[in-house]
Amino acid sequence: MKKINLVYGTVYGSAQYVAETIKIALLDAGNEVGLHQADDLEGFIPPQNEILLIVCATTGQGDVPDDIYPWFSELKNAAPYLPNLEYSVIALGDSSYETFCGAGLQFDALLSELGAKRLGEVLKIDAGETMEPEVEALKWIESWQSLL
Repeated sequence: MKKINLVYGTVYGSAQYVAETIKIALLDAGNEVGLHQADDLEGFIPPQNEILLIVCATTGQGDVPDDIYPWFSELKNAAPYLPNLEYSVIALGDSSYETFCGAGLQFDALLSELGAKRLGEVLKIDAGETMEPEVEALKWIESWQSLL
């Protein structure tokens, strides 16, 4: 079973809480999981023999949160070719904005440009519809694990 690298970008803490909740569920299911704080990401190129799972909130006009933006920018500028990397994205946003889940979708587009292969569809969690994004994420993780 491949290790899962769980990375999150948060504004008010919801994405961090979702990532921490998912980590526990994945560990309970017997997976090896590394949870990466934004401060730990400098120079981090996701290993292609592991899986990358990004949980990302959206801020401003569809922007990547400040805590994870340096890594996003670094990855974009370095542009490593990642044809063997499998990844997934859980995007948090508010559908009352035109840029709903924009940050997660930016990560999806970037990883696709780098040659990585997405596992499943991007999970978009709407803050306007749910007060507990971790509940939706846990339901999604149950089916997502079958793709591993």
